[in-house]
Amino acid sequence: MTPEILRHLAAADPVMRRIIRDIGACELKPETRRSPFQSLVQAVAHQQLNGTAAETILTRFRKLFPGRRFPRAEDVANVTDEQIRACGFSFAKIKAIRDIAEKTLSGVIPTAREIVKLSDDEIVARLTEVRGVGRWTVEMLLIFQLGRHDVLPADDFGVRSGFGHAYRQGNMPKPKELLSHGEKWRPHRTTAAWYLWRTADAAKKPAKKPAKKPAKKK
Repeated sequence: MTPEILRHLAAADPVMRRIIRDIGACELKPETRRSPFQSLVQAVAHQQLNGTAAETILTRFRKLFPGRRFPRAEDVANVTDEQIRACGFSFAKIKAIRDIAEKTLSGVIPTAREIVKLSDDEIVARLTEVRGVGRWTVEMLLIFQLGRHDVLPADDFGVRSGFGHAYRQGNMPKPKELLSHGEKWRPHRTTAAWYLWRTADAAKKPAKKPAKKPAKKK
């Protein structure tokens, strides 16, 4: 992220200025080479799971398709529900993956070339037609694949938790409250969200114990 974005956030919000000072430079780097199909499948895998568990499931899923970094939408028809279930996906997530594949092939889900031409709202409207894909899932795609600058996932637990630690001494805000406060971060709410995620991560780490003073010699 450019220094101008950080200066904007720091000037707009004293608490965000402190967070930026404590955490340092923003390291958010979107993976622009991913297809919308891959981004949605990965987002579904991460729903209601921690990152390590989700990545383990995705690794098993990829192994169902030898020779590919990630399967294409048409490849999903070549594996059974039982095979996908053995990777660790729930039956609800299997149905979502099937629908993501079908709507990719039918054109409801745009291609990588098409999606960059659409606005954030247009992308949300198109992709939330897919089973198991809500606004949060699309927001993850907007941030981590497309690199959109002004996305604030107000329903995200990590973002709300980070805000709670930074602004309210641990009390989590309601999504509407977070969105209202986030107006001051426009048009760089994505960067603000990244700092709130890092704040939540930092809050999970145990506090360092003060070093013991050496005993005085008698």
